[in-house]
Amino acid sequence: MRTITIRKLDHTGLEKVVYAGVVLSRNGHELVVSSTWQGPPTDLGYVFLKVSDRWTEYYYSDRWYNVFEIRDEANALKGWYCNVTRPACIDGDMVAWEDLALDLWVNPDGTLRVLDEDEFQQLPISQREREQARDALTELRMLVHERGGPFAAAGLGRCQISSTMPS
Repeated sequence: MRTITIRKLDHTGLEKVVYAGVVLSRNGHELVVSSTWQGPPTDLGYVFLKVSDRWTEYYYSDRWYNVFEIRDEANALKGWYCNVTRPACIDGDMVAWEDLALDLWVNPDGTLRVLDEDEFQQLPISQREREQARDALTELRMLVHERGGPFAAAGLGRCQISSTMPS
């Protein structure tokens, strides 16, 4: 198994988190990595993250988002955490991605929750990047609705959008 270093950066390129994952596949502009939750047990209000949680992470060098499928130790799907980002830099044994704060949580039943819109609005980014980020959120919603990409095999229920959660 080939390991890879995953680097989460903020919108300015400042490194926020570094951890290792195992490469599951790489195809063109897509990299799929397996990892485990590296932080302490964390209750986000809509999901509880534990050290035993297994993550399948989808990175794209040609899309403005990534998707993290989260499963518990018994392989039960907890949901997907989708980050709106600049396209990932995938280079050898490293992937780096710049977080743009805007996120989408997808429950196993297909309900959607847009996160951190207020934080996104405060970012000092260009209007073009703001449009790219909004387009990415729209694309993610469409993928969930159509059960495409990382959401294809999950047997999602009918999609619904809940109100925005503050950060």
